[in-house]
Amino acid sequence: MVTGRTARRRVLRISLPAGPTSGNQSDAAMDARADLLAAEEPLGIRIGGQAVNLTMRTPGDDVDLAAGFLVSEGIVASAGDIVSIKICSGAKCEHNGDGEDHSGAGNIADVTLRPGLRVRPEVRRNFMTTSACGVCGKASIEDLRVPRRFDLFADQTRISPAILATLPDTLRTAQRVFESTGGLHAAGVFASDGRLLAVREDVGRHNAVDKVVGWALRDDRLPLAGCVLLVSGRASFELVQKAVLAGIPMLAAVSAPSSLAVELAEDAGLTLVGFLRGGSMNVYTGGDRIG
Repeated sequence: MVTGRTARRRVLRISLPAGPTSGNQSDAAMDARADLLAAEEPLGIRIGGQAVNLTMRTPGDDVDLAAGFLVSEGIVASAGDIVSIKICSGAKCEHNGDGEDHSGAGNIADVTLRPGLRVRPEVRRNFMTTSACGVCGKASIEDLRVPRRFDLFADQTRISPAILATLPDTLRTAQRVFESTGGLHAAGVFASDGRLLAVREDVGRHNAVDKVVGWALRDDRLPLAGCVLLVSGRASFELVQKAVLAGIPMLAAVSAPSSLAVELAEDAGLTLVGFLRGGSMNVYTGGDRIG
């Protein structure tokens, strides 16, 4: 049964005793019990009645997710660019545009932009965006790079390694749904003094980042100058680009970055930190901001 961000399901729990076993079934303890799973459902995003994306996400903070998606696609840069974002059931949403109808496919985020704001044709995805891929559906390599609005080179933020080292534990403590399911990524925005400003969770890393960027947009905080974005997994090209488009000068990840992520970070003036675990970290670009 799905209830918001989690789903309850019966599972068979099998536990082997510690130490050597004979390999017999009798060695294992078996217990049927209820388990909580992280929910994953589709969300369609429409602009002016036209479908532009269908993404798999964890329900919750859907308005933030839609707003963050608009920032990540270079469509908007401030809260004033959006007139409204309405969430409705796919079965009840009226379809007035010329694009594909998402009716019956979960929920719909119906976006109205300010008059005169145009959407680039390449923004419309060709197929569903999975929870594992935030750039699926892009038609060409050229479409991957979105024009930047903020100058990260002008951001002179500095943060100490000691403060950076505390961020993963702070983020982990704030992951309420992960605590009960163990199946969600998280993205958190921190001030340079280590204060957690916002955290969002999702089955997809890119969705978690879009949700926290959407929060910042709707709270009129963009660009997020002087802040650090921490992600619970690896640092991919798409996550670096989302940070750059949100005007965040520093991205830290508990796992590894990709080669293209490092190239984009260096080109954009972003400080990129990987393997942020315990008291150690690797600084790949923008090391002058740390110290």
